[in-house]
Amino acid sequence: VQLVESGGGLVQPGGSLRLSCAASGFTFSTSAMSWVRQAPGKEREFVATISWSGGSTYYGDSVKGRFTISRDNAKNTVYLQMNSLKPEDTAVYHCAAKRGGYSCRGDEYEYWGQGTQVTVSS
Repeated sequence: VQLVESGGGLVQPGGSLRLSCAASGFTFSTSAMSWVRQAPGKEREFVATISWSGGSTYYGDSVKGRFTISRDNAKNTVYLQMNSLKPEDTAVYHCAAKRGGYSCRGDEYEYWGQGTQVTVSS
């Protein structure tokens, strides 16, 4: 199983980034996917989750209205479009996968990527 995140980097406040997570080694099209972030010295924070079909999504309060999660089952890839970025969005962003329904509970996810660094700074 592999989950490989990409698209992170340095961006100014108010800017945008699009993260991608390429999945392999499991049945992506029947798996719920999530993005979770962790900043230095802080606990892991749920960002967004999407159902296997893409028909249902759920967001953490801190990113609601600014971030959008989506997926392309033909490409085994999940995305996170991040707009209006703030310094407090700085973190390592991980994607995660689980069989069955989507969830905002990280302990329910079976597979995790190594993460991609997002830094929001002027």
